[in-house]
Amino acid sequence: MRNRLTPYLFVSPAMLLLITFGIFPILVAAVISTTDMNISAFASWSNVDFVGVDNYVTLFGDPDFWQALGNTGLFAVVGVPAIVVLSLATALLLNQSQNWFFRALRSFYFIPAITAIVAVSLVWSYLYNTQFGLFNYLLSLVGAEPVQWLSDPWLSKFSVGLVAVWRGTGLNIIIFLAALQGVPKEYLEAASIDGAGEWRKTFSITIPLLRFAIFFVSVTTTIAWLQFFDEPFVLTDGGPLGATTSVSIFLYKEGFRLNQFGYASAGSVVLFAIIAVITLIQLRLRRADDEY
Repeated sequence: MRNRLTPYLFVSPAMLLLITFGIFPILVAAVISTTDMNISAFASWSNVDFVGVDNYVTLFGDPDFWQALGNTGLFAVVGVPAIVVLSLATALLLNQSQNWFFRALRSFYFIPAITAIVAVSLVWSYLYNTQFGLFNYLLSLVGAEPVQWLSDPWLSKFSVGLVAVWRGTGLNIIIFLAALQGVPKEYLEAASIDGAGEWRKTFSITIPLLRFAIFFVSVTTTIAWLQFFDEPFVLTDGGPLGATTSVSIFLYKEGFRLNQFGYASAGSVVLFAIIAVITLIQLRLRRADDEY
């Protein structure tokens, strides 16, 4: 009995934290989503009425929600492959040499991941500034007209996404570099003896052996993009005309600016379901790949 209970004793602190800060808030949000809770008028639960699925019906008929969902999907479809490819390519290049310069570069690439998002976004907002920003200044040197980086509805998507990609590659580079240390050198040496070049060894040996790392980065990056909030919130506040409003920003505005907490909770439950389904699909594809 003692041997059977010991493992559960060790995992109990982590499980307690998961239940308290992970599962319990989800259940609370699901309950609140069936009410008309309004933060500004909330004094006690006696003022809250049960509305059933009315919030969900209203949500699915809200064009602003569908616009936010479309923006989030576009960010994820473009951003996830961009971060995975850039992180993997950079890690492969940094792994080619172990001298002090390349070790310093690893720290340099990791800096965006540990820098405060407000500071990062403020710097980028100055770079994007229409009148005195660096990017428009460089364009003026070749005679080009100033570009509305954060004011044009379509260009603002690119501008915000670029900041997120730049910020998101640092941590993933470290993950790929750690995975590259586990690639058996014997395989690479054997391939070199057989006459394989660097490109051949990279695509035939190294990248296939990084499948788990690529899968892990893909899943975590997808979840991060589906919860995309920081960059568009600081740079554009979801504008212009809702062009950079993600689902997370939509929920924030509905819940904390318009005080419609029940309605925002319904949206958070839908977002959770979308993330769960996409993650399960990725896990199933990973399992099918292992079986193959």
